[in-house]
Amino acid sequence: MDWEDLRFFVALARNRSLSAAARALKVNHATVARRISALELSLGAQLFERRPDGYVLTAQGQSISAETAAMASAASAIRDRVVSPEGPGGRVRLTTIRSVADLLLAPHLGQILDGFPGIQLEILTDVRIHSLAHREADIALRLGRPKDSDLTGKRVATITHGFYASAAMAARWRAGEAVPLIGFDLDSEQLIAEARWLETHYAHHSYSVRSGSTITQAVAAANGMGVVMLQRFQAREYPSLVEIDFGAVMPGRELWMLAPSGLMGVPRVSAIWERLAILFAGLGDL
Repeated sequence: MDWEDLRFFVALARNRSLSAAARALKVNHATVARRISALELSLGAQLFERRPDGYVLTAQGQSISAETAAMASAASAIRDRVVSPEGPGGRVRLTTIRSVADLLLAPHLGQILDGFPGIQLEILTDVRIHSLAHREADIALRLGRPKDSDLTGKRVATITHGFYASAAMAARWRAGEAVPLIGFDLDSEQLIAEARWLETHYAHHSYSVRSGSTITQAVAAANGMGVVMLQRFQAREYPSLVEIDFGAVMPGRELWMLAPSGLMGVPRVSAIWERLAILFAGLGDL
């Protein structure tokens, strides 16, 4: 078995397509296919099943995925601990929810990366939770107390919610008029905690607009379409919205910064970790 083939196995397992794996490895997709075929031939087992949505590990592939991920992590750690004279460099993958990325991180990217010209910060905002254990991301900003003891964690904020409406809609509510809610589409209930909470507590309330985008919800509320529940730091982006005492509101949720313990000694990761800690300490209540 050629150990180099295992690097291609890890890339395809993570990216699930030949073209994406090829981009990650900076080769062409034919090279990835050839390397995977060579590995399967040497092991005498099929490691991937090709499906319409991409390459999926077979049972045999899953049986070696933990070991190959560990090998890739070890190789990366060796490379990363050698710091160039210009300071820490390389890619740092950070995963978080879109509202945190758009409203809390994006306006402060200059502060986060100042003095680190060699670091490339990649911010992932997919609905899918990226695995820190499998090195799909280096740092995560996640809502809720972590349960994985293998991660280094730091609570950086508590995110609170409120109900908001335009001034005219708020006046109608205070006058005792029934007003509609603005909420999430029903498909979002499986993926978004706020959607599940609203569906549990306000399932029988009338809705005027439903959308998986909280930006769409906020703009609809600002235009007088109904009452919306937003994270308070989101609502600050829309000065025309006023907070109202509509009823039970979703409890605050802790925002945690997480990273695999083994990465805390990697200069590029620790540098971004420290800058994020400083950033959130200065943001105050969210």
